[in-house]
Amino acid sequence: MTSPETFFRKELVKELRNVARLMKDEKSVEKKLYYFSAAYGVTNRTYRYVFSGEVLLADLVLNTAYQTMVERLKMLKSGDTTVSLDENVFISIQEGLQLLANAFEDNKPIQNPLEKILTVAFSVSGPGNYLKEKGMVKF
Repeated sequence: MTSPETFFRKELVKELRNVARLMKDEKSVEKKLYYFSAAYGVTNRTYRYVFSGEVLLADLVLNTAYQTMVERLKMLKSGDTTVSLDENVFISIQEGLQLLANAFEDNKPIQNPLEKILTVAFSVSGPGNYLKEKGMVKF
């Protein structure tokens, strides 16, 4: 019989990979963000069933990244086009989600995938974009 921890970790990995795939296949920025929200949705559900500090950390980072990107989308829609949400942002988020799924699956540290996701999201904020333009933020 599979332990609850094993079951939920497998489900978490499967869903993170599914989110990355759905984002990759989608053209609409709004729909990409919609799918991205499922990443912190699954981490939130997972730690409620089988608590893990790692999953909680992933949830907080994914939620923050999502909120940062949604805020940028709102600004773009209001006419502020100083910072874009280009395809490279979403490609990097998808890569980060794949790396995060791999880390959870292999029981490896999750810090690097989370740093990648958070850095990409930070790059669409005003300060993050400025540092990216200066060459200090890279992803």
